[in-house]
Amino acid sequence: PIFASYFGSLCGQFLDKLITLFALIESTIMCDLFAAIPNSLKQALFCTSQFQADLAVSSSAIPVYKRHLALARQQLNQRFDKGEDIEHLVMAQAWLVDQLLTKIWHEQTWQQNIALIAVGGYGRGELHPHSDIDLLILLDSNDYEAYQCRIEQFLMTLWDIGLTVGSSVRSLAESAFQAAQDLSIVTSLIESRVIAGPSYLHKQLMSLIDVQHMWTSQDYFEAKLAEQKQRHHKYNDTEYDLEPNLKSSPGGLRDLHMLGWVARRHYHTDNPAELLELGFLTAPEYYQFIQCRKHLWSIRWALHRLTRRGENRLLFDYQKALAVQLGYQDRESALAVEQFMQSYFRTVMVVSQLKDLLLQHFDHDILNNAATEVVKPMNVRFRQVGNYIDAIDDDVFSDYPPALLEVFVLLTKEVGITGPTAATIRAIRRHRYLVDDAFRKDPRCNKLFLELMQGPYSLTSTLRRMARYGILGRYIPVFGKIIGQMQYDLFHSYTVDAHTLLMVRYMRSFLFSNALSRFPIAAKIMPNIEKPELLYLAGLFHDIGKGRGGDHAHLGAVDAMQFCQVHGLGCSDTALVKWLVRHHLVLSMTAQKKDLSDPTVIHDFAKFVGTSERLRYLYLLTIADINATNPNLWNGWRASLIQRLYQQTAHQLKMGMAYQPDIADYVRGTQQEALQLLEAEGADLNGVKQLWAAFPDDYFLKLQSQEVVWQSLGLLAHRSKHALVLVQEYVQQSEDGYENQGTKVFIHAPDQPNLFAVTVIAFNQLSLAIQDARIITSDDGYSLNTYTVLEHDGSAVGDNPLRTQDIQQALLHAVNHMQELPPLSKRRTPRKLKHFYREPNIVLSNQISPRQTILQIYAIDRPGLLALIGKTFVSLKLQIHSAKIATFGEKVEDSFVIADETGNPLMDAEQCRVIQSLLNKVLQQATRT
Repeated sequence: PIFASYFGSLCGQFLDKLITLFALIESTIMCDLFAAIPNSLKQALFCTSQFQADLAVSSSAIPVYKRHLALARQQLNQRFDKGEDIEHLVMAQAWLVDQLLTKIWHEQTWQQNIALIAVGGYGRGELHPHSDIDLLILLDSNDYEAYQCRIEQFLMTLWDIGLTVGSSVRSLAESAFQAAQDLSIVTSLIESRVIAGPSYLHKQLMSLIDVQHMWTSQDYFEAKLAEQKQRHHKYNDTEYDLEPNLKSSPGGLRDLHMLGWVARRHYHTDNPAELLELGFLTAPEYYQFIQCRKHLWSIRWALHRLTRRGENRLLFDYQKALAVQLGYQDRESALAVEQFMQSYFRTVMVVSQLKDLLLQHFDHDILNNAATEVVKPMNVRFRQVGNYIDAIDDDVFSDYPPALLEVFVLLTKEVGITGPTAATIRAIRRHRYLVDDAFRKDPRCNKLFLELMQGPYSLTSTLRRMARYGILGRYIPVFGKIIGQMQYDLFHSYTVDAHTLLMVRYMRSFLFSNALSRFPIAAKIMPNIEKPELLYLAGLFHDIGKGRGGDHAHLGAVDAMQFCQVHGLGCSDTALVKWLVRHHLVLSMTAQKKDLSDPTVIHDFAKFVGTSERLRYLYLLTIADINATNPNLWNGWRASLIQRLYQQTAHQLKMGMAYQPDIADYVRGTQQEALQLLEAEGADLNGVKQLWAAFPDDYFLKLQSQEVVWQSLGLLAHRSKHALVLVQEYVQQSEDGYENQGTKVFIHAPDQPNLFAVTVIAFNQLSLAIQDARIITSDDGYSLNTYTVLEHDGSAVGDNPLRTQDIQQALLHAVNHMQELPPLSKRRTPRKLKHFYREPNIVLSNQISPRQTILQIYAIDRPGLLALIGKTFVSLKLQIHSAKIATFGEKVEDSFVIADETGNPLMDAEQCRVIQSLLNKVLQQATRT
């Protein structure tokens, strides 16, 4: 083993030296920017003799340029399809444009005081199929008028032959002045080069913008860091947005550019090979840098080709086609598009790792080179250097492998530590192979990981670092499988690993004082949780089974149980974590899909949960999961459902499972609370009781006392047989209050079979989304229908009298003209929705108690879908008693309690088949258009 270790070390050193040697050779070759392009490729793209011959026989030069450009682009795309090195293609495209621009430039007569300069990406020698060609026409003086006609003719020719050009015309003095004022301008000039004209002008320009005259290395670096921070914030500070921007999202090409800009400004090179020579990159890191750039370039080339424009957004519109173009195929456990996007996300994760390393090197070298850093011992293996943790020596991890976890534990122990030093990050990455089966079973490592989960500070950022540096995915191999794994839907906004770590962040946030306003119950529960580390473990494992086929909750529960057992958790703790993972969706699904006014639903759920401890943990897990899934999911309405289920279940558990309140008890309780509130309002209680005499028990069962009060007061004031529409913002009046939980709309009108359809069509015309519908008919034949609605963006109507008036008038007009159904308003299907389709599924079932028919619809969402369903109900002569509306991303899961035209449950099998067939046909047509 000693010999093998020594021999392996020698081989590794030899390989590093060999990679370094090749990189330096490449660096020497690249002094000529396009020297690496094979001559055969250059000849295939642009043959000077053939071009001159074609010009000689053509009456106009423009068609010749266009034809040669089109043939060259066709040749580049063909070579891309055959797997030609993408670096050659990207540089060859720039080289090709150089040839064309040089010839067009020399067709004009220029003096020796004007030059054509390539700037930006073109200046770097990088062009993709539809990249802008950024040019600077540089003069030694401000004598623009002397060249105006020729410059205009030159630029017009470029556009005529099909080049997308971004140009500026400046003198040396003006260029220097603007560069001093504008970070983007000085950056574009830093990577500029001469295409045609005198090179001395360019040399003078580079001298004028040198660090001695403007933008010192320190100023430039700090400005670029601030620019990067602002850019990343625009893209949600995550590499894992499901529609990322290849250039600008974290981990994208702009991050690589930024490293090059800083390096060129301070070290006068942006060549990764020279950064390797300077010691800022190791040989393996250099190789990773090049491979990541190649992968991103390949995607960008394919994207430009697919969209036929300079598109950099990896939208849902393009992802499937790109996956096919780049050779991915569907597997049983993952779609081709999911595999393709996972490869992208894993690439940008590596880019972020390398960026962390290089930026820290630059930070130390550029900003803190003269600073005296305070060094403080932390233990025998680590010390604090300034704001960073540093390994005592290079052998720390090989001598004591558990230190690979210990370094992260230390990050959670101290406030204000930025992270490991670049040298320590590099050592972690170099030694991560030590995290093997023996490491994972080592009691020292197990103890350290549990200690990490109990850390008082920076747990989420530390877990993210562990994932980024490759430790978390090795320590928990099943977590490694979900890194970069996307789910091709509109419900999940992030990759599985990013969602998981964001979920832990939300759990931690419940401990902070500012959580009380947004998550009042969670903020009160969290500090009293005895073992929060169990909650975090459940969060880590809750989605870990995704992408393997089967029930991910079941797979994750098995993984969680095994992990807890290896780490020595007690039986009860292990059982709790396993149960939470297995059932992490149950509370949310129950709240959103079941009737919470039904005492049986609450009793059954309480029986399922079993204990108050489980309920508290599950509630916290659910709140964090919803918020980390999609930032648009959490609204007042959804919060009120989750809160109501939690509070009612907690009450049931407190009373004991033997306590099963009678329906009559619920009705009496609601009536007594409502009467007390009405008395406080000064209402005529006798009039109230006369009003309620026609109200069925269902009304008091399905509505809360505050709603009964609001509607009763409205009806008492109305005192008419004509239709009444009331609109009210609904805010929970409990000690834990929430923000606006939705807008309640109450409709009191003579009951008719098509009332539901007319109503939902009117809501659709008002661009209001129905969240819940309580359809009740009084004994004297009036509707007592209550809807909870939100604006189309998920917000409540709010304190907006004009909007409220519009809603009332539109609904009154609809219910007063029910003879004919109004036409359905047509709204454009949102871009993202167009890319999803699933066959609708219609399920009909009869319940024994209470005796009623349940209709469940599973389909892809489209604007106005519920209105279309309501209209179909009319043609089927169905009565609607209640509706539960649930939308999860692009998926609709609606549930209705229905009856036939006589008000009875559906018992005829043939009638049920007709209903299923028609609804299926209607939904298919709606979701395919």
